[in-house]
Amino acid sequence: MKDLTQYTDFLVRETETLLNIDSPTGYTENAAAWVRDEFAKLGFDARLTRKGGVLVFLGGPAEEDNGLLLEAHTDTLGGMVAEVKGNGRLRLTNLGGMNPNNAETENVRVVTKSGKICEGTFQLCNASLHVNKEYNDTKRTWDTCEVVLDENVKSKEDTEKLGIAVGDIVCFEPNVRITDTGYIKSRFLDDKLSVGILLGLAKYIRDEKITLKRAIYAHITVYEEVGHGGAGNVPDCCAEAISVDMGCVGEGLQCTERQVSICAKDSGGPYSYPVVTGLIEAAKKSGADYAVDIYPSYGSDVEATLGAGNDLRHGLIGAGVYASHGYERSHRRGAENTLRLLIAYALEN
Repeated sequence: MKDLTQYTDFLVRETETLLNIDSPTGYTENAAAWVRDEFAKLGFDARLTRKGGVLVFLGGPAEEDNGLLLEAHTDTLGGMVAEVKGNGRLRLTNLGGMNPNNAETENVRVVTKSGKICEGTFQLCNASLHVNKEYNDTKRTWDTCEVVLDENVKSKEDTEKLGIAVGDIVCFEPNVRITDTGYIKSRFLDDKLSVGILLGLAKYIRDEKITLKRAIYAHITVYEEVGHGGAGNVPDCCAEAISVDMGCVGEGLQCTERQVSICAKDSGGPYSYPVVTGLIEAAKKSGADYAVDIYPSYGSDVEATLGAGNDLRHGLIGAGVYASHGYERSHRRGAENTLRLLIAYALEN
């Protein structure tokens, strides 16, 4: 079994950096530029797409028609200003599946259209327990919670003078922490951990001087959380696409945070049986610790790729992530097992 420690160390460092670059859907330019530059530093042809994603050629015979597209996404959940309220606070609308229940009390950054950033906290309206007798019984929704700005504002006019307006992006603090025991904790591991894994794969290809048997591309998308990230930019030579996203961890599923998950079916239907079985065989051959699961509430980039009319075999894998769309947790072993599976399936088959 190959020792992948140096590549796992690298991908964890890259993931940590990317997690600290705000990129809710619709505000991804900075993160995409960073991703492009990191692939370019490794010596690969990486370009921004018109849609704002990053398409990377990792090598191989692009003139043949058996290429592989690996998809991950760097857009995350977040919020948008829906109303500047009379008291100067902000009512939000969600970007993607951001849930107010687990966003409550989180620090936020409001990005105005001029680029100015104002800080605040996402709180229940009337958030003081010593004042609000209905605190425990109030359902947390986007209407019962608000952003309290860290500015001396008391009216709508005060807030508007700061340049804040409807349509401004609201970024939630990721709170990244890497523990001594190898756990990776942060909001938005979905799917920045997988972007880190693909950077680790690229470094492995470069350092090990791998000659690819088929063309391999990576597409880092920026609209996955709203359903159309992978709907374009499929190279003509590609016959197969695999979404490298998070593996689900929860009751009724087999995967843990220390494994790579191979998805057989999600809410969009079954994945290509030859791809699923091929991934399982590659996991066994490489010694990757894996689980096969069915995700009850899940959609992926590769389903958007197929929905756009592309004729491809498709699959979905990812490091196990607990508390998805909340304060998420994975483990470096899960990331390493995902990298190990990718090496066996994409590079050695």
